[in-house]
Amino acid sequence: MTGRAPGPYGEQSSSSSLLARYGHATAEDFDGDDHVDLSLDNTLLDDDPLDEGNGKAPNTFKRKPKLPSGLALPKFLSQNSNSNQSSRSASPRTLPSLPLPTARSRRLRDANSNNNSDISLSIGNGHMGEGTSYNDSKDGSTLDWYTEGPGRRVGYDDLTAIDWIFEYTKERQRLRYLYSHATGLVGYAAQILDASQIWIILIATGVFSGVLAAGIDVASDWLADLKTGFCRSGEGGGQFYLNKGFCCWGHEELAQCQGWTSWSSAMHVQSSAGQFIIGYIFYILYSVFFAFCASILVKHFATYAKHSGIPEIKTVLGGFVIRRFMGFWTLIVKSLGLCLAVASGLWLGKEGPLVHVACCCANLLMHLSPSLNDNEARKREVWSAAAAAGISVAFGSPIGGVLFSLEQLSYYFPDKTMWQSFVCAMVAAVTLQAFNPFRTGKLVLYQVTYSSGWHGFEIVPFAVLGIIGGLYGGVFIKLNMKIAKWRKTSPWASTPVYEVLVIAAVTAVVNFPNKFMRAQSSELVYMLFAECANVTDDQFGICKTGAASAGVIILLLEAAVAGCLLASVTFGLQIPAGIILPSMAIGALCGRAVGIVVEVWQGNHPNALIFATCEPDIPCITPGTYAIIGAAAALAGVTRMTVSIVVIMFELTGALTYVLPIMIAVMISKWVGDAFGKRGIYETWIHFKEYPFLDNRDDSPVPDVPVSQIMTQIEDLSVLTATGHTIQSVHDMLVTQPYRGFPVVSDSTRNIHLGYISRTELIYALQLAAAAPRKLPPSTEVFFSHQPDANPHNTLDLRPWMDQTPITLNCKSSLQLTLSMFSKLGLRYVLFCDRGSLQGLLTKKDIWYVLDRAEDGSGKMGGGVLREEQGGESRGLLNRDDSEGESLFSPIGER
Repeated sequence: MTGRAPGPYGEQSSSSSLLARYGHATAEDFDGDDHVDLSLDNTLLDDDPLDEGNGKAPNTFKRKPKLPSGLALPKFLSQNSNSNQSSRSASPRTLPSLPLPTARSRRLRDANSNNNSDISLSIGNGHMGEGTSYNDSKDGSTLDWYTEGPGRRVGYDDLTAIDWIFEYTKERQRLRYLYSHATGLVGYAAQILDASQIWIILIATGVFSGVLAAGIDVASDWLADLKTGFCRSGEGGGQFYLNKGFCCWGHEELAQCQGWTSWSSAMHVQSSAGQFIIGYIFYILYSVFFAFCASILVKHFATYAKHSGIPEIKTVLGGFVIRRFMGFWTLIVKSLGLCLAVASGLWLGKEGPLVHVACCCANLLMHLSPSLNDNEARKREVWSAAAAAGISVAFGSPIGGVLFSLEQLSYYFPDKTMWQSFVCAMVAAVTLQAFNPFRTGKLVLYQVTYSSGWHGFEIVPFAVLGIIGGLYGGVFIKLNMKIAKWRKTSPWASTPVYEVLVIAAVTAVVNFPNKFMRAQSSELVYMLFAECANVTDDQFGICKTGAASAGVIILLLEAAVAGCLLASVTFGLQIPAGIILPSMAIGALCGRAVGIVVEVWQGNHPNALIFATCEPDIPCITPGTYAIIGAAAALAGVTRMTVSIVVIMFELTGALTYVLPIMIAVMISKWVGDAFGKRGIYETWIHFKEYPFLDNRDDSPVPDVPVSQIMTQIEDLSVLTATGHTIQSVHDMLVTQPYRGFPVVSDSTRNIHLGYISRTELIYALQLAAAAPRKLPPSTEVFFSHQPDANPHNTLDLRPWMDQTPITLNCKSSLQLTLSMFSKLGLRYVLFCDRGSLQGLLTKKDIWYVLDRAEDGSGKMGGGVLREEQGGESRGLLNRDDSEGESLFSPIGER
């Protein structure tokens, strides 16, 4: 994209050099998330129309004669890429006219705040798509290289946006070619195989997601129980690899279990004080050790395995490319690290990371299907379905998973994607049910059922829980962001492992004395949700009555406050960590406390008018229902989700009668949370990391200004003229200009718009020209328009690599219209013209930057933004670590 200064999102792959990507590399040299055609050089060079040694006729600029054969694809669609993005239409809320940052100020900000300018001529992570070359035109004749079109594509660099229009157009042309050649039984079999590939991938993704979720559940439970003791082998015992639940299987009370041995008993400590101290020490040691192992795995093997992954997934589904984020090592480290992180007792969950795990499975399985793997738009459809499978196995909620993907993650969610998500989520849930990791027939440990209903007077405490949930969400997001900003500039930034060790030790010290905090989050949530009538072994004392209930309420509220503080510190550490289950646990703690208060009140005043609807001799209040409503309210306050939370909670309880109270609490929680800010926790982290994600919400604030006030003016653009260039001059321009692409104009005086060429395609085209068999010298003339007198053998025509039909708008268009074009069409850039003359340009990063500053209320023109941003870390898209001394004219195979 044009005009982007160097940026921040991380280091590019070490395979970004031509040697690793296009030279004599082997399959082992590439990560599982990089897709490279190792035969690319020969394919492109053989397809070079100027190579007379390949048996082809010399190339001309005339349209070739019509062929009698059937339909075929245009040559520009034979490469790898993606498609059109659509979203729900509505008029965004507008803001009054304010001083706004401009695209120029954004580029200057990024250029001044980043010293690693992209002066390398390596094409980075861009890669040529695979596929067969086809020729086509509307009238059935062969389409020449040099006719108008979107141009040939080399692929997408790391941390760039995809071209949705190009990708979906390529897919439509691929299908048209496939069906036009489907003759006979073999042809129809090829159609069936092509149509069934996506379903095979989705079913396999569901199966692998279910298997991994079951394994993570079993492993994390065993490691977590290891902090308190172990299962003794021998008579009356079990096996060491069994957790506490399986070791004591069949015993109604833990005291009856002879097989489970605490560490104090193993060391033959008899006194109560000694048992407490020994248990405390082992709990802290194991907690710190597990957290340390998880942090080491993330730091040294897969950096992208940290956090929950949902902000990155949401950004990727919006059309952003993050290489290696869903690679093989990311999957391995995320799965192992998640087991260790959950077992450490830190206030985190595995539900969000399971979405990342499922998407990694889908990404690896798509390598088996070139039609999916070579199309970035279709890959995002599969990832949307995989995300639904992740939530399905996390909560045992297939329908909730589909709605979660629709409401929270997916940027483009057509009807076919909903059907695909449903199938993938269903298969994942069935697979998890088949493994039955808890041996209870439940998909998750805290799945409960209720036999009693609710009364009208309980609407008031339910609404109070909604307010508490909204307050918790708003306070948590503010506190978590303050800690994240402090962590970014603190000494811990360079030593993330030590930070994890310290926080794990503090968490263990705080958790152990409180029995509610000592337990695993899933076990705690199950006990809070449970009805006392169904509890046979009340290890937490949660069903105490009378005066003893006051102490329980104090412990519950203490655990909720401490858990909120610890979760706000933990979410953002360099380990796999989700926020869904901790939020549910905090809300359930508050909900259970409120339920006990109402229960005690009703027990002390059974004849009060407000309790007139309660039946005698039947428990009127069920505190467990307050816990689940509190959990739903807290989760809604943090994530700002609504429908999917209600469905997930309904699938967890199976109680249709409690759907209305849950809806009321969730609605109030969202209203209260929105008073603190419209962004949920995931959108807040997207904003904090400065990913160029354009939210397609209908209520997104859009400044009511003409786009001419925002765009990069022609005077500030680096443009290419149609003629007057040599390979050396273009090389020098690429060295000095860090931009992702360049508009092409007729000449420097009239600026008649001719097209746009990406930096990636431009570099690759020059490298091909400098390589065998052409080996054009640096003085070779380069042009971007039709030159009838030019000799094709000693000149370089770059029109094949140029987008000659980019999306253009009038420079007097509104910013709202421009935003609609970006969000609904999934554009990478828009050029602005006036009577054919180029006036300016906006990229996706530009429009994101302007809207981001406008929503924050910090929209200031030019210099003000520069002064604010120069001291911070650059978040542009051009942060590349390619070697600066690489020569363009060295042979391709030697780089």
